[in-house]
Amino acid sequence: MSRAHQPDQATFRSILPEDIEWRPFPAFPPAARLAVLVGHPTEPGPYVVRVKVPAGTKLMPHKHPEDRIYTVMSGVFYIGLGERFDGDKVKAYPPGSVIVLPGETWHFHWAKSGEYVTQVTAIGPLGLEYHEGGDDPRSIPGATP
Repeated sequence: MSRAHQPDQATFRSILPEDIEWRPFPAFPPAARLAVLVGHPTEPGPYVVRVKVPAGTKLMPHKHPEDRIYTVMSGVFYIGLGERFDGDKVKAYPPGSVIVLPGETWHFHWAKSGEYVTQVTAIGPLGLEYHEGGDDPRSIPGATP
């Protein structure tokens, strides 16, 4: 008996680093970028995205409804847990690290030592809720909805 393929996985293909399309994501600070590699994050089903955050950028406390697996691709990924940003509570994860983040866990990120790229694997739909509404770039007048 054959199984149905997952979205975006019915044919063999590869994605080379130079083919990745980095785009702004309305829920991220303006300089951060997101690339959809596999699947459709806004729909139910598995997806793989990459997130590129430039040096010094902070993603304030937020949570996702979906369980996530982060793989650090480059740079050092600093993540802390909690409803308030606290730079003293971030932990550094070098390239190759894998972080399991259960859904509904308040957390924050900081590109403390330079740009980082993480790969996120999860089952959609993707969601992102900031603890403080004023931290959400989507709440800024004129921001992309």
